[in-house]
Amino acid sequence: MNVSEAVATRRSVRQFKPDAVSLETIRDILTKAQRSPSGGNTQPWNAIVLTGEPLADLTAKIKAKAATAPAGEGMEYPIYPEGLEGRYETQRRAVGEAMFGALGIGREDGAGRMKQMMANWDSFGAPVQIFTYCRTYMGQPQWSDMGMWLQTVMLLLREAGLDSCPQEIWAMYGTYMRELLGIGDEFIFFTGMAVGYRDPDAPINNFAVPRVSIDDAIQFRGF
Repeated sequence: MNVSEAVATRRSVRQFKPDAVSLETIRDILTKAQRSPSGGNTQPWNAIVLTGEPLADLTAKIKAKAATAPAGEGMEYPIYPEGLEGRYETQRRAVGEAMFGALGIGREDGAGRMKQMMANWDSFGAPVQIFTYCRTYMGQPQWSDMGMWLQTVMLLLREAGLDSCPQEIWAMYGTYMRELLGIGDEFIFFTGMAVGYRDPDAPINNFAVPRVSIDDAIQFRGF
């Protein structure tokens, strides 16, 4: 698979097969991803990778927390900026509607929507989770570096026949996630990312996720 194919076939997968992913495969992908760019070669990303019993234990504890604080607790950063508007908010809402539509969950079906949201805590059935964090003093450029690292990991996963779903929803319980993972106060929790093999027949993995035209987002000058 070349880079273009990996980019074209990558998507946020929300239903995985239970098939295990080997430590050797994960280590190989993350070793290659260390070549990701970062300003001044700071390499600000840190991660903890869970599978098996450690992941099952964390899953049970975060589900119990979500039951008592469904709106989140101890968030360390806003997942979406306040005042999100225009095409950005339109795009965010549209992809949510498309996802629920693929599952046959109507706008009025609050219970169905909540059930689907809760599937996040089970990593959508993925056998592996990658939890990412960085030092609290890192700024916006270093968070951008973490994003580039995650993108590199996602494309390498595709090359290996695997899939992923970045899940910032875990940040709803940022301080508790750090407690569960044994991450000190000198760090800030960023995101989780489910990793595994996609279920190719699941409707939630097949709805269209459109992108805006490059002419709506990019200007070309001097050509």
